[in-house]
Amino acid sequence: MKGSTHRRCYCRDPKTGKPLGKSCPKLTSRKHGSYSIRQELPPREDGTRRSFNRAGYDSLKAAQADLDHVRSLLGLPDTEDPDDVARLVSLLEQVADEKAPLPDIEETRRRLRAGLDLTGRRTVGEWLDQWLASKKTRKTTTNGYASHIRVHLKPRIGHIRLDRLNVGHLVEMFDAIADANEVIEAENRARRDQIARCKPSRPGRPVTAERARLNVERAQLAEMKPFRKPTGPATRQSVRRTLRAALNAAISQQFITFNPAAHVELESGKRPKPLLWTEQRVARWRTTGEKPSAVMVWTPEQFGAFLDAAEGERLYAFFHLSGTRGLRRGEGVGQDWTDVDLDAGLITPAKEIVVDGWDPYESAPKTDGSASTIALDSLNVAVLREHRKRQLQEKEKWRTAWKDTGKVFTQEDGSWLHPETVSEIFRRILARTDLPPITLRDLRHVSATLTHGGGGDLHTIKETLRHSTITLTSDTYTSLLPEVDKAAAEAAAQLVPRARKATSVAAAAAPSAHASLTHEAPNDAAPQPAEADRGAA
Repeated sequence: MKGSTHRRCYCRDPKTGKPLGKSCPKLTSRKHGSYSIRQELPPREDGTRRSFNRAGYDSLKAAQADLDHVRSLLGLPDTEDPDDVARLVSLLEQVADEKAPLPDIEETRRRLRAGLDLTGRRTVGEWLDQWLASKKTRKTTTNGYASHIRVHLKPRIGHIRLDRLNVGHLVEMFDAIADANEVIEAENRARRDQIARCKPSRPGRPVTAERARLNVERAQLAEMKPFRKPTGPATRQSVRRTLRAALNAAISQQFITFNPAAHVELESGKRPKPLLWTEQRVARWRTTGEKPSAVMVWTPEQFGAFLDAAEGERLYAFFHLSGTRGLRRGEGVGQDWTDVDLDAGLITPAKEIVVDGWDPYESAPKTDGSASTIALDSLNVAVLREHRKRQLQEKEKWRTAWKDTGKVFTQEDGSWLHPETVSEIFRRILARTDLPPITLRDLRHVSATLTHGGGGDLHTIKETLRHSTITLTSDTYTSLLPEVDKAAAEAAAQLVPRARKATSVAAAAAPSAHASLTHEAPNDAAPQPAEADRGAA
C-alpha cells in the first residue's frame, strides 16, 4: 500500500493572508517547515479509502522512521485473517485520532498472536471498577471487594495500565502497606501515651495548675489522629485474593495474559488457632490482661456458668443453641420455625440475616453446605419448646401489632432481630460473670469442643459446623483438640502390655487402669519385684 512523506510550511502571503504552500520561497531550505506522513490503510467494508496521517515532524529522518514503523505494524497480521487486519487498523486509527505514540512492534505482535485487545488502554483502576460492577456475589462479599479496591488497590496501583501491571508493582504496593503499618502503630502508641498524660496525677479534683496542664494535654490529644487498625497479614492476603480474582477475569476476557497477583509472595495470613481457657491461662490473663490467642474457647464448665447467668433471658435459647450446635450469628437470627422439627429433633439453617453497613438483609447461607440439616439433642429441644411457648405469649400480648416473620428468634413484636443486638446482649451477660472473655462467634468453637468431648471426631465436627471441607476443620481445630484428648491419650498408653508393673509415677497414679490392660498374673500369684529380679538374673 502507498505511503509518503511531504514537507509543508504555514507561511502566508502578507498581502492576501493566504497560505503560500509550495510556493513559499523558503522551502528551498530543508530546515524550513515541517514534515508529514501519510500511509494508505486497507479500505473499509464499503470500499471507501482510509489512511494514517501524522504531521509536525522536524526532520525528514524522523518522519521516515514513523512511516516505516506504521508499515511494519501493517505487516504483522496475516493478510488471510480479516479479523486481525481489522483489529490492527482500528489500533492505528485510534492512535492517529488520539495523537498517541505508535505502539511497540513486538508488544503488538505478542498481543495480536494471543488474541488480546490491541486498542484498550484501560488502567487497573478502571478495570477494577468494571469488574466490581459485574459481581453477583453476596453483599458482604462485594463490600469486602469494594473496601480492598477503595482503600488499597486503586490508590496504589490504579493508575497503572492493566496490561503493564507486573509482580514488581505488587511487591512495591505491599511493602508500602507494611511501611504504613509501622506509621499507624507509632501513631497509636503516641495516642495511648497522650491519653495517659491526660489523666490527673492524683485522685480527687485537680488544683488550678493541674487543670491547666490537663487542658493543654487534652488539646494536644484532640489534634492527634484517632486510633487506626493496621493492615495485618490476613487482610493483605485478602487484598491479594481480590486482585487475583479481578485479574483472572481480565485474562478470561483476553485483556491480559499474565496474572502477577498469583506470583507475589506474602507473609502467611492463617487464621488464629483456638485455645481453651485452661486454669493456667485464666490465671495469666487475670494477672496481665492479655489473651493467649485471638480466639479463645470456654471449657464445658465455663460455658455452663455462662448459661446459668443467661437463664431467664429472652435469648437464652439462642446462646444454648449456638454453643452446642454451632450456629453462626446470622444463621441464628435468620432461622425459620418451618426449618425446625422439634418432634424429630432436627434443624436446618437455610437462611441467615447479615448486615450491609448497619442495615440487615436476608440471604442464603454462607456456603451450600451451610444449609445442611443437623440433629438437636433432647436438651436443646426442651429449651426451644420453652422459647416457643414464650414467643406465643408475646404474640398474644401484641395481638394485631405482632409482625409474623416466622423467625425463631425475634424482637418482642415478632420483627427481625438485628444481629448486633444479639452480640450486645451476649456481652452484657458476660460482663455480669467472672468468666474469661470470648466473643459470640467463639461459641461455635465451644460447640466443636463439646462435640469432640462427647466422642465426635473431626468429621463429626465438620458436619456439625457445616464446614465446606475437612481441611478447614482440621486447620482450625488441631490446636484445640489435643486439650481435650487427655482421656484418649491415657487409654492409648494403657494398651501397651508389660511383663511387670511399671514403677513410674504415671503408673502409680492409675494402678487399677494399668493392671486391667496388662497380661500380669493375679496379685496373689505375682512375684515381688525383688523376686522377679532375682529370677531374671
